[in-house]
Amino acid sequence: MRLAAAAVASALLAALAPPSGAFVGPSSRAATARARPTLPRYVATEESAATEEATEEAAVAANGYAVASAAVATASRPNPNISRERIEKATKERPYPLFLAEKAASLLLDPLTSKKPPPPFDAAPKEKLVVLGTGWGAAAFLKNVDTDKCDVTVISPRNYFVFTPMLAGASVGSVDFKSITEPIREINNKVRYLEAAATEVDPDANTISCISIICEGNSCETQEFEVSYDKLLFSVGAQTTTFGTPGVEEYCNYLKQVGDAQQIKNAIVNCFEAAGLPGLNEEDLKKELTFVIVGAGPTGIEFAAELLDFIEENGPRYYKELLPYVRIKIVEAAPSILRPFEDGMKDEAIRRLTRTIEIEGVETLRPCEILLNKQVSEVTADHVYFKDGDKLRYGMALWAAGIGPLPITSNTIEALEDTEQAGAQEFARGRLGVDPWLRVIGGKGKIFALGDCSCVSNTPFLPATAQVAAQQGEFLGKLMSADYCIDATGEELLPPTVADPDQPKAPSEQIASLAMGEGEIAAPFQYLDLGILAYTGSGSALAQVQLAPGKGEPMSETWNPVRLQIKGKLGFGLWRSIYLWKQTSPKNVVLVTLDWIKVKLFGRDISIL
Repeated sequence: MRLAAAAVASALLAALAPPSGAFVGPSSRAATARARPTLPRYVATEESAATEEATEEAAVAANGYAVASAAVATASRPNPNISRERIEKATKERPYPLFLAEKAASLLLDPLTSKKPPPPFDAAPKEKLVVLGTGWGAAAFLKNVDTDKCDVTVISPRNYFVFTPMLAGASVGSVDFKSITEPIREINNKVRYLEAAATEVDPDANTISCISIICEGNSCETQEFEVSYDKLLFSVGAQTTTFGTPGVEEYCNYLKQVGDAQQIKNAIVNCFEAAGLPGLNEEDLKKELTFVIVGAGPTGIEFAAELLDFIEENGPRYYKELLPYVRIKIVEAAPSILRPFEDGMKDEAIRRLTRTIEIEGVETLRPCEILLNKQVSEVTADHVYFKDGDKLRYGMALWAAGIGPLPITSNTIEALEDTEQAGAQEFARGRLGVDPWLRVIGGKGKIFALGDCSCVSNTPFLPATAQVAAQQGEFLGKLMSADYCIDATGEELLPPTVADPDQPKAPSEQIASLAMGEGEIAAPFQYLDLGILAYTGSGSALAQVQLAPGKGEPMSETWNPVRLQIKGKLGFGLWRSIYLWKQTSPKNVVLVTLDWIKVKLFGRDISIL
């Protein structure tokens, strides 16, 4: 697909004429109208939200979004140079064939033409750009941002990037934790890194309050400080949400960070070791070896698959006499698992997860059970209680039921409550509402946001996935590095426009201009759905690749995209190939490959560290 799109891109570039359009200088941009985004259906941010709530959420989000759009339209004044019609045309979704050609040109042709001379010695001082977070969006941004144009500072309590889709494998020893991490300074060694947590943002003073923990020997103390910025990028992601369920925070494990995976690995081994102690009856053994997974999205399903592999491949070697007592319970509030997948793929996942396991000397095992339409009401030290009155005794519980905003995100929304951000919350719902160029609404063009902590105004239905965050990070890094005027003038956001109409554009920018019919306004962010993957255990995986989008809006009745469905061994090969290809560095590719070979030859490590 990429090669075909690249051929189309080359043909288009040969026919393209230089873009035209009057230059809009900083002084004349003050009255430009902001783009009015389209009406969304609803925003789904929770993997395990009950399906019966969807209709109500759709109505609330649609009504709120209409209010926000009206507020934006009222606050804007028409500009004679850039009309509202031009802005609306520029923010429409670009035709899919041209968009594919644009992406191919960005990957294959732009690197050949993007070499720029270093800035002159008498250049103006660089802007101070602060990036909060070291996740998928931040890593992609740092790979693409031009550090000759801005002084970049990264603030995060974590000095590394982690390949989160492989945390499920790391939690059972399929890969080593260090194999799926990369120091942020290795991703871009020209940025400054501060090991601290941002606690508050002051949009009026352009400052960030931070706190850092400094340890010397056995004593630790906290240090508070402020960092000023000219531009701020929010890429803090989200945290696991409990929906207010009692006991979840106290007794359940999460799977968002390396520390979570390490804790789960130790908990699994501890359960088996505790079950091996003398004096336990059969009910006690079943309790110790019952693993409850709340949430049947990709995280919960892949963890269950990895745990099944551990039981099937390494259980006979270490805990053969305990295997008949192992139970894996996948709990899902919705009527199906893996909601982004087609029904046939869901059925295949259920079949693989609930398979029987044949082990010599042990009676036939079928340890995994999927419980649908089950909502958790409370979790205690020994039991998971459900709203229908049922309960489960367990040895370890994993909560993978949804995500919610971090405190820094909520605090920033409160700080912008007197701006258009208040109206944007009707559709953003706890996330930072951003315009089609990922600028925070109400942030005066100084604050940007991407990934799980943001909601794009014209496409609020984007999934909260690493794929979206990475594409947004790449887009924003290139936008800030290109010669566009992206600042706001006065109190009104303006669409990013070319700073110099005579400046040559990259091939991908030329194709985007052709697709928009607009050579002056920068192309807004557009998501390319490459598909989704899910490991289902025993050398089998699901790969759902989107070949062409559907008509209308996602989640609507007319949305029927063309998808290629691959499963079984072929899906497993594709799953491993893509995960290797998406690794941050060649070092990670080598380390992950060696981990897979090591597990195949010697089994998983069960040391409790």
